[in-house]
Amino acid sequence: MTPIIESARGDRRGRRPRTIALIGVDGSGKTTQAHRLADALTAAGLPATYQQNAGGRAWFGRIAQRLGAGDAQGLFGRHGWPVVESVLRWLAIARALVRSRRSGHIAVMDRYSYCQYASIRTQLGRGRREERLARFAYRLFPAPDVTFLLVVSPGAAYRRIEARGTDHETIEYLTRASASYASLPEHDSFVLIDGDGTEDEVAAEILAHLIPPAEAPAPPVTPVTGDLRHPVTVV
Repeated sequence: MTPIIESARGDRRGRRPRTIALIGVDGSGKTTQAHRLADALTAAGLPATYQQNAGGRAWFGRIAQRLGAGDAQGLFGRHGWPVVESVLRWLAIARALVRSRRSGHIAVMDRYSYCQYASIRTQLGRGRREERLARFAYRLFPAPDVTFLLVVSPGAAYRRIEARGTDHETIEYLTRASASYASLPEHDSFVLIDGDGTEDEVAAEILAHLIPPAEAPAPPVTPVTGDLRHPVTVV
């Protein structure tokens, strides 16, 4: 496969990717990899900016726990939370696209519209009115030039979430979330990345799809603080 940046440089118009999205379940490593990718592209002479497009689930989850509501869904209701999340993520993506256009930098998106569709499917199931409404609202946003789906086993994702200690997800939820991403009609357009690898391995795989090896900066070596690749046995 010809690296995308190399292909773009061969374009007579000199067009380069404007938007690169990293998506995946919680614990897949997308935030870490989005930061690293923005830094690597900038180091390679391709100014890029990290853009976070979270829907507020973790933040509202902490508020819900303080209020005794359990989680964000408990705070807003089973059907109310997906609507709130859709609005917040829409605003975040819109702001990120405006900032990118003004700066002229490549936007490295930590989450995109596909994350919202998958979130709705995970919470409510497929074919729901909430997803149709979200797709109607998000149709204003251009498809990214490339979307990387970090595919990670639910067990590995669970261990990473527990290790960071800021929130909690169940194996069952992470399994449903993985299935939701796989069920999206856009799935065939995603570049699948093995998210079970180390941070350095995943970063190298992503860069290989974007920058010719001779031009790619050497990724920084991440200190190993623990082995997150051991599977979790689900009883």
